[in-house]
Amino acid sequence: MDNPRSERVKRVAALATRGGRKKQRLFLAEGPQPVREALKVWLARYEPDDAVALPGAPEAPRLPQLDALFFDAAAVQRFPDVEALLDRMRGVLFDPTIDLPRDARPFLREATPEVLAAMGDAETSQGLVAVSRIPDGDADFRSLESATVASPVSLIAGVVRVQDPGNVGTIIRAADAAGAELVVLAAGSADPWSPKVVRAAAGSHFHLPIFTGIDIAEYARFVQPNGVQVLAAAGQADLTLHELSSPSTAGRRVSAAGRTLWLFGNEAQGLSAHELALADAAVSIPIYGRAESLNVSTAATLCLYATATAQDLAPVSGVEAPGELRQ
Repeated sequence: MDNPRSERVKRVAALATRGGRKKQRLFLAEGPQPVREALKVWLARYEPDDAVALPGAPEAPRLPQLDALFFDAAAVQRFPDVEALLDRMRGVLFDPTIDLPRDARPFLREATPEVLAAMGDAETSQGLVAVSRIPDGDADFRSLESATVASPVSLIAGVVRVQDPGNVGTIIRAADAAGAELVVLAAGSADPWSPKVVRAAAGSHFHLPIFTGIDIAEYARFVQPNGVQVLAAAGQADLTLHELSSPSTAGRRVSAAGRTLWLFGNEAQGLSAHELALADAAVSIPIYGRAESLNVSTAATLCLYATATAQDLAPVSGVEAPGELRQ
């Protein structure tokens, strides 16, 4: 492709806008990291079972699926692992013995740097632009309920009116790194499918389900009766993260090792009184230096890792085994 003013290029470029994403149900994923993970998800779903398994390849049912990939051949050569994954995809696509569904065949095209720059949202194109499908039901509460009960969850990141795309993307990335099973964004949060969020998440959109526009109060009421505690990260609280993580839990209703939905609030206002009231406990992070506060994505990383570490270290006899959630 060599015409940066073609209709296809314009349609891809429109995905930088919320309206374009809503209309097409697609989003942009630029650069080697998200493209690498998009290819892994596709291969995990469509490559024959006897193929060499990809290390760390995620399950695919509720993850974004690759719709198109545009690339500069020279850029692909700079990333040998991406090149190898692309070769594996081509091997599946062009194998006459494999009967793929029509919607499983991504549109693959080599493109000039000018075309890739016109398509993408990044200031400097890295020569790889993927277009992926936003999963069906990403804003549907019943779909979220189903995803929650399909495999009983241990850790969920709840993003409540966090509006900076970089913060939202970093929280998604931290949730992924901490082993969270779900990321849930309340109404008023930045669009998780925007290019800036996707870049900040560095491929994590292809690792765990993300739900947006959710009524967080309704979701808290859904998980609490089923053994999932709700913890709210707050600037001021009687319980500190250190105390939450301490081995002594006598008389406490919450535990760092418990199955947890964390709530992280708006950058400036934090969580409202109503949102704090949803939680079983508010938890603060001590400030030992002179900084006024922590960035919300930094605070989220600390909280998620405190829970993940406690869950990992908890003796089997010391923590109630996850039971099935009830709808």
